[in-house]
Amino acid sequence: MILTIYHQQHRIGCHINMQLLILILLEMRTIYGDVSSHYWESPYSQPYFDNSSRREVTAIVGQAALLQCRVRNLGDRAVSWIRKRDLHILTVGILTYTNDQRFQSLHTEGSDEWTLRISSPQPRDSGTYECQVSTEPKISQGFRLNVVVSRAKILGNPELFIKSGSDINLTCLAMQSPIPPSFIYWYKGKRLMNYSQRGGINVITERTTRTSKLLISKATSNDSGNYTCSPSSSDSASVVVHVINGEHPAAMQHGNNSASSQIQSLSKTLQQLSRNTVAAFFSLSALYHLLHALVQIFTTTNCYIVIVGIALSLQWPRLTRQHARRRIVAR
Repeated sequence: MILTIYHQQHRIGCHINMQLLILILLEMRTIYGDVSSHYWESPYSQPYFDNSSRREVTAIVGQAALLQCRVRNLGDRAVSWIRKRDLHILTVGILTYTNDQRFQSLHTEGSDEWTLRISSPQPRDSGTYECQVSTEPKISQGFRLNVVVSRAKILGNPELFIKSGSDINLTCLAMQSPIPPSFIYWYKGKRLMNYSQRGGINVITERTTRTSKLLISKATSNDSGNYTCSPSSSDSASVVVHVINGEHPAAMQHGNNSASSQIQSLSKTLQQLSRNTVAAFFSLSALYHLLHALVQIFTTTNCYIVIVGIALSLQWPRLTRQHARRRIVAR
């Protein structure tokens, strides 16, 4: 009997102790929970910018530009995009606060990224944009946008003269392109050359260096025409190619400018001779200038020999008469 009463009291005591233990644990959980919550509301939980984002972005005219702002521990604060030059508020959250609908804020629920998207940017859109967080005081991070016009460039003169049977070698550069072009197409007129069925045509494109070469072996007169380089992300560039029979290669590579300069030099020499006496014509200095001009013309083109002959034939009779009169006077 006494033993039974002892066991009952013992069970009651254990039950009470368990209840007290549970109450103590609940109280401790409440206390530490409040402390923990207060701890995470410390300055460590304040919003801050993730500096892994690119702060300077280059975009091409007409192609969408993206400015990516990453904000950690945002909480219930709002993110705004502001144009620095006029302090114009463009977006708040995902709402647009400008009449220019090219500006749009992109955000995925639960992510830290707030992206300002500018559709069809123009050079006037270049400048600084601020990603601002509505803390007290406000914090912001600046992003620099450069909008450029990407143009292709074909190396060499805009007009080339190629000897028939020689190779055509054209090199195109995609200038100022922020990213390598996905393709660079070559056209002759409106005909695509990259996949031409004509033999002897080879296109070599290096996306990393933004260059492309068009090689046409054993060119004929049918290869004459307008050639255009058209990268995917740049304005196109063109060059006119003339394939000529029987011309000297040097004249064709340098174009007409070199030959014209040589003719002008020869013309000046002849004018100088016409103003001087016959004796000056035979002086070593005059002969040197004349021979030098003739050599230069021979090394550039053969077609101007006719001009030299005409010029000399027009000057020679008058010079001969002057020389004869001098001999008569001398006697």
